[in-house]
Amino acid sequence: MSNQGFFAEGDRIQLTDPKGKLYSFTITPGKEWHTHKGWITHDDLIGMPEGSVVSTTAGLKFTAFKPLLADYVLTMPRGATIVYPKDAAMIIGLADVFPGARVLEAGVGSGALTISLLRAVGENGTVHSVERRADFAENARSNVSHYFNDDISNWTLTVGDLQDQSFESEFDRVILDMLAPWECIDTAAHALRPGGVFMAYVATTTQLSATAEAIKEDGRFTEPESSETLVRGWHHEGLAVRPQQRMIGHTGFLIQSRRMAPGVEVLARRRRPSKGAYGVAEE
Repeated sequence: MSNQGFFAEGDRIQLTDPKGKLYSFTITPGKEWHTHKGWITHDDLIGMPEGSVVSTTAGLKFTAFKPLLADYVLTMPRGATIVYPKDAAMIIGLADVFPGARVLEAGVGSGALTISLLRAVGENGTVHSVERRADFAENARSNVSHYFNDDISNWTLTVGDLQDQSFESEFDRVILDMLAPWECIDTAAHALRPGGVFMAYVATTTQLSATAEAIKEDGRFTEPESSETLVRGWHHEGLAVRPQQRMIGHTGFLIQSRRMAPGVEVLARRRRPSKGAYGVAEE
């Protein structure tokens, strides 16, 4: 996507009407975008600066911007449920995905998280994605390629099971978004360098528990930490400031850990487990 502040051919444009409703399309010379009140010619948009107000032939007005990443992933074609922007932001932050990082991602879905990872690692980093479903992989490839205008030489997408893959070098980060990440703990341990970060994104408490226990039993990772992110917007009109009635609640859990050095035992957990934590009630 162009970052020059002006609209160009092939850019995605986002139009917002006075009621806040969003419309998005790709600027294509010779085309027209039609509404119930007139149309806008794509050619008239080329060269216009972001933040302009554009009008249809019947005078219907819209504010024009290039979509933010969050806007793009929420409107792009989906083959699977996306990782929501709030969770993608936490993954990038908590996993400390830095410029130049080597990231292994499994469970690509529609490519929403992949785009965030590629932006975070920058030109000097790499992202190796593995997706078991060919149809999901194809949709993700299309979404990612469209976002970066095909300039993604540092991205590799493999179709297959993560456990069946072999890698020539170690990774700084391993991020899993799949139904049973606990089945891939051994693969992640082999793929990660010492000190590297493991993170899994799961939807249910059952998945969270199974993944946490698998990490502990493996013995090559630090004590896992888990969290979820809830986002609540606020309404403000003069002195009337209150939380919005609708919020983005639970979408998934994040569970993270770090790879220990080879041959080094994890320090024993000092806290006492709660009663019934492992299915056996204490007397």
